[in-house]
Amino acid sequence: MTYLALAVSLWVGTAADIESSAPEYKPVSAKLVCPRDGLGNVIAKLETGGDVRVAYLGGSITAAAGWRVKTRQWFAQQYPDSQVSEIHAAIGGTGSDLGVFRLDHDALQHKPDLLFVEFAVNDGGASPERIWRAMEGIVRQTWAADPRTDICFVHTFRVGYEKDLGQGQCPQAAAAMEMLADHYGIPSINVALRIVELNQDGKLTFKSDEPTPAGVVRFSKDGVHPLDAGHQIYTDVIADAVKAMRQTSQPVDHAAKLGKSFVPNHWEAAKMVPLSPDMLSGDWKQLDDEHVFTKRFGGRMGTLWEATQPGSRITFRFRGSQAKLYDLLGPDGGQVMITVDGQTRAKPVPRFDSYCTYHRIATLSVAQGLDPNEVHAVTIEIHPDQPDRQPVAFRLKDPDRELKSPKYQGTNVRVGGILLLGDLVE
Repeated sequence: MTYLALAVSLWVGTAADIESSAPEYKPVSAKLVCPRDGLGNVIAKLETGGDVRVAYLGGSITAAAGWRVKTRQWFAQQYPDSQVSEIHAAIGGTGSDLGVFRLDHDALQHKPDLLFVEFAVNDGGASPERIWRAMEGIVRQTWAADPRTDICFVHTFRVGYEKDLGQGQCPQAAAAMEMLADHYGIPSINVALRIVELNQDGKLTFKSDEPTPAGVVRFSKDGVHPLDAGHQIYTDVIADAVKAMRQTSQPVDHAAKLGKSFVPNHWEAAKMVPLSPDMLSGDWKQLDDEHVFTKRFGGRMGTLWEATQPGSRITFRFRGSQAKLYDLLGPDGGQVMITVDGQTRAKPVPRFDSYCTYHRIATLSVAQGLDPNEVHAVTIEIHPDQPDRQPVAFRLKDPDRELKSPKYQGTNVRVGGILLLGDLVE
């Protein structure tokens, strides 16, 4: 048996030992704060004047210069003897299913003392089972890296959540996360509940286009992304929660909690693997530090590679159950043919969609549901035809003219890495 095979065998055996039966989703009552095991490690470090790093993993609500910036400032003001720094690990429009793959690159490598996780809005359409797999992967990766890192779930608001919250219940995504938090003793702060409470008291409107009398807070323009006053409400709730936990929290070594998993198929093995030249054939080139895409996306995606010519390929092998490309969608995006274990998909997959008036981070599911103990071969090849650009036409003032412009021409593919649930096989 090779060293790799032995390692996999040992890992599978260990995983089997700690697996629990799959939980059954149940509604969860909404509470503003659930302290559970608290934030004892980071509070102790703050109170002794140590340098503290706070990581913020989430979507666009966290990416905005709002509660993320304000809470770091609050920590710094409360603990002036500590140097409190921020680890910005939020990407708009993404959920925990990407967060679990990018966690190490965006947060853990910077050695956080506290990790805030905010995905209750962007995970709103996901099943509890998917949420558990990804969120448990985030928890277990964090404590495997450093069992003294404290974690706190933050549940934010979007219009539609007021129905459940108004009846004293968590929306489904937050409820699923609360069940996981109970298992691991992770504190949670339901800032969305405070928004609904203020609305019920006539002190807040959800959207700025609603009639808003003087003295009533306008929470947002779109029912999701808070205006400054909304972010301040989030900050005040979190600050009050930390103050309360300061009285009850004790330092904890979280390693002992990893003995029993919440779901048997969690994504602790999720990781981001950079592309290497030996995986590439065709006209692939590495984008340098001065390239506009590197400046915009390199901090999240690492080294970016670009190919423009049909027939250019990415080829790799991995042992695991799932693989994705961490790539860019854009107006000049091409389409690719995907082959896994000798089976090629019937149709090419476009790296273009109805939002592609600009470039943005995306993922492309290459393989999923595979035997995790087998080695799988993957090839992604640029198709000779560019994708249909008509899906974006309704966003353009003069689509007939604009879609013929150079901006919307090309078979370009730009990739930052591979997202694996498993391990790359060299």
